Amino acid sequence: MATCFQPPRPSLEDDSIVLFSTSNSPDESTSQSSSCNHSPLQHHHHQNQTPYKLTVTNLSYTIQQTAWFVKKKPINILKSVSFTAKSSEILAIVGPSGTGKSSLLRIVSGRIRDKHFDPKSIALNDNAITSQLQLRKICGFVAQEDTLFPLLTVKETLMFSAKFRLKEMSPQERDNRVEALMQELGLVHVANSFVGDEENRGISGGERKRVAIGVDMIHDPPVLLLDEPTSGLDSSSALQVIELLASMARAKQRTIVLSIHQPSYRILQHINKFLILCRGSVVHNGSLESLELAITRLGLKIPPQINPLEFSMEIISTLQESYSKNHPSEVDRIVLNPSYPRLQLELANKQVANDPFLSRLSEITVLCLRFWKIIYRTKQLLLARTMQAIVGGLGLGSVYVKIRKDEGGVAERLGLFAFSLSFLLSSTVEALPIYLQERHVLMKEASRGAYRISSYLIANTIVFFPFLFIVAILFSVPLYWIVGLNPSASAFAFFTFMVWLIVLMASSLVLFLSVISPDFISGNSLISSVLGAFFLFSGYFIPKELIPKYWIFMYYVSLYRYPLDSLVINEYWSERNECFSRSMVDRVSECLLTGKDVLKSRGLDKDTRWINVGIMLAFFVFYRVLSWIILARKVSKTTL
Repeated sequence: MATCFQPPRPSLEDDSIVLFSTSNSPDESTSQSSSCNHSPLQHHHHQNQTPYKLTVTNLSYTIQQTAWFVKKKPINILKSVSFTAKSSEILAIVGPSGTGKSSLLRIVSGRIRDKHFDPKSIALNDNAITSQLQLRKICGFVAQEDTLFPLLTVKETLMFSAKFRLKEMSPQERDNRVEALMQELGLVHVANSFVGDEENRGISGGERKRVAIGVDMIHDPPVLLLDEPTSGLDSSSALQVIELLASMARAKQRTIVLSIHQPSYRILQHINKFLILCRGSVVHNGSLESLELAITRLGLKIPPQINPLEFSMEIISTLQESYSKNHPSEVDRIVLNPSYPRLQLELANKQVANDPFLSRLSEITVLCLRFWKIIYRTKQLLLARTMQAIVGGLGLGSVYVKIRKDEGGVAERLGLFAFSLSFLLSSTVEALPIYLQERHVLMKEASRGAYRISSYLIANTIVFFPFLFIVAILFSVPLYWIVGLNPSASAFAFFTFMVWLIVLMASSLVLFLSVISPDFISGNSLISSVLGAFFLFSGYFIPKELIPKYWIFMYYVSLYRYPLDSLVINEYWSERNECFSRSMVDRVSECLLTGKDVLKSRGLDKDTRWINVGIMLAFFVFYRVLSWIILARKVSKTTL
C-alpha cells in the first residue's frame, strides 16, 4: 500500500482539528477505494496539552481461584512488571497467548477490583495514582471486542458518546468535536452508514475498529490504552489502524499503549517500544533495535525471512533467563514530586459542576432518543410485536366468537382470560436479545461515567410505555368486541388498561431476567421456567386451598394471579345480579348461577381491581429496582 503526504494547509475553523483520512481495505464494500493515505495536515492545540508519562514499577497481579468453596493455589498473572510509556510514542505489549497482556492493560486502565489495585505501582508524570477513578478519567481504554450498536450510524454513535461524555460543551462544540474526530479517524465517507454486525450489513471491520477507538477518544484522553486493536482485521486494515494511532500519538502528544499479536514488519516501523512478556514476566523492554542487540549478545542470529519480534517468540525462554539476570526487580517505589501535572491528577477526581437535575434530564433525554432509534430500526421487534398483537387478538377472537351467557360461557371466559395472560406474558421474550445486546454497551458506558444506571432504566421505561400501550390496544380492540365481553365502555377501558399493565409487568420481568442471564439461551430457558411456575400457581389450575403450604408463597408472587382476578371482576362485577344458568322446577324458572356466584367461586367477594392494579404496578417497579441494584453492582465490578 503506497502512502503519500500532502503539504500543510492552515485550518480555518477549529485549530484543534487533525485532518486524517485513510484508504479502505479491499473488503470495505461501503466505501470507495483510494491509492494513498493522508497523514495529518495541520494541528494546533486549543491549549498546551500536558504530555503524560506513564510509569509502572514492580506491578504484580495474583488471582485466587475457588472451586466448590475450596481455595486453589494462587495464580500469578503478572510478576514485577516495570515499564515507562512516554507521550508521542506507541508502546506495544507483545507475548504468547496467556502471558497477561490484557490483564496488564486492564490494571493500568483502572478496571480491576479495588482489592487487587496497588496504588504504589502506577504513576503519571512521577505522581502516584491513588485510585482507579483517576486512571479511568485520564486513560481511554478500547477493549478487544467492539461493543457498539449495529443499528446506529457512525456519526450517531460518536455523537451519542459526545453527548454523554462532553456534557459541559455546547451542542455546536460537540458537533465540531465529532466532525473533527471523524476527520482524524478517516470516517467521514461512512459517517451516515450503519455500524452493522454479523447479522446487519454495515461498515468494514477496520472502520468498525476505528469507530470503537473514536468512542473512547471522544473526550480526548491524553493516555490511550488498546487491547489488541488489530485483532480480526486483515493486514491492510491492521496497518491502517496502527498508522492512525502513530499519527495521533505524534499530533496530540498522546501516550499510547497497546497489546498486539504477531504484528507485520510494516506495523513494527510505527511502534517505538516493545514490552515482551512471558508467563507474566518481562522478557524485553525497549526498541526493536535493542531487541536485535539483545538477541545478538546471546550468540544467536536472526533468520532473514522473519523479523526480530517473531524470532524472539521462538527463543522467548532464553530471553527471559537473560533479562532476569541483567534486570533485577526494581526496589524503588514512586516518589511524589508536586508539580503542574499534579494539578491535572487532582482535576481528574472532580466532576463537571452541572445542575444535578438538568444533568439527569439530559441523560434521560439522550437515552430516550437512542432507545427510540434502535427500536424503530429493529424491524423484527416492531413487526413481531405488532403482528403478535393483531394476530393474537383476531385469532383468539375467532375461537371465542360471541361467547354465550350461560354456564358453559362462564368457563370459556375464564379460559380466554387465562390463555390471553399466558400469551401476553410470553410474547415479551422477543425483547430479550435487545436487552442482552444493550447490556454490554450499558456496562461499558456506565463504568466510564457516561450516565447513571437509573437514568438508563427511566429512559427504557419512558420509551416502552407508549410502544406497549399501542400493543395493548391492537390486541384488545378486536378480541374484546369479537368475543362479546362486558359491553360497557368502562369495562372495555379497564380491560385495555389491564392488558397494558400485563405487558409492562412482563417487560420488567424480562429486563430483570436479562440482567442475571449470561446469554440468550439461558435467558430464554429462565423466562419459560419462571412464567410456567407463575402460571401453575395462579389459582387457575390449582385452587388456593389445595396448594401445598410450602408453595403458597408462589400464589402471592405469581404475575398471573392479580390480572386474572381483575379480568374476572371486570367482566362480572357490573353483572352480579344477572343470571347465567336457569332450570325449570315445577314450571318455575329458577336461577342456578349469577355473576355473584361466579365471583364467589373464585373467592372474589369484593371489588379488588384497583388494589390489584397497585400490586401489578408494584411488581413493575420492583423488578426494575432489582435490575438497577444488580446492574449497579455489576458495573462497579466490570472490566470493560
